[in-house]
Amino acid sequence: MADDEELIRTGFRLILTSRGIDVVGEAADGVQAVTQAELLRPDVVLMDIRMPHLDGLEAAKRVLRLLPRCRVLMLTTFDLDGYVYAALAAGASGFLLKDVTAAHLAAAVRLVNTGDALLAPSITRRLVERHATTGRAAGPAHGPSTSVTRRPATHRDLAALTPRELQVLALLGRGLSNAELATALTLSEATVKTHVARIFAKLALRDRAQAVVLAYETGLVTPGG
Repeated sequence: MADDEELIRTGFRLILTSRGIDVVGEAADGVQAVTQAELLRPDVVLMDIRMPHLDGLEAAKRVLRLLPRCRVLMLTTFDLDGYVYAALAAGASGFLLKDVTAAHLAAAVRLVNTGDALLAPSITRRLVERHATTGRAAGPAHGPSTSVTRRPATHRDLAALTPRELQVLALLGRGLSNAELATALTLSEATVKTHVARIFAKLALRDRAQAVVLAYETGLVTPGG
């Protein structure tokens, strides 16, 4: 758990431990967060966006490079779309405001630990449509850097996907659930789940939120398309 406010860390630790979730370490800034994550190898990192020395977005990128199987859940006091997109582009699996309820906090940690994304794909899609083509996610003045350099369309090899998997990824990018995918493609939900799992494995995706971002950044899905 990384946050520069000790009171926040203490409160969240009490909430999580009282609900059976182990808090294995704490960090007061982004540099400590990366060091602690590498040492302790947690399943989930709660990462504040605004921290000294190294902001949470850059810290999240470094943690995920070191620990690809780790899930990062971003925390902030700012309810800004730009931060949400920047966090997703950095590889985060979810996004929470610090005024989250105790029950929601614990549920969010458990959710991302299962490999799912905290944000609904339809919400993520709207955010990506707004920010993916701008090259920069907006943030408040004097806040952390939220610059997102748009990667070229070849940053993932979509050629590794079968034609059916490309169809599934495109529909994922539009925010369809597994049930909606099954209906659209006239497949069983079990078959859809298999396709989704293979797409994630081939493209090294963590969850559906990352699939939505990827679908737009590669040009497979276009805003308003």
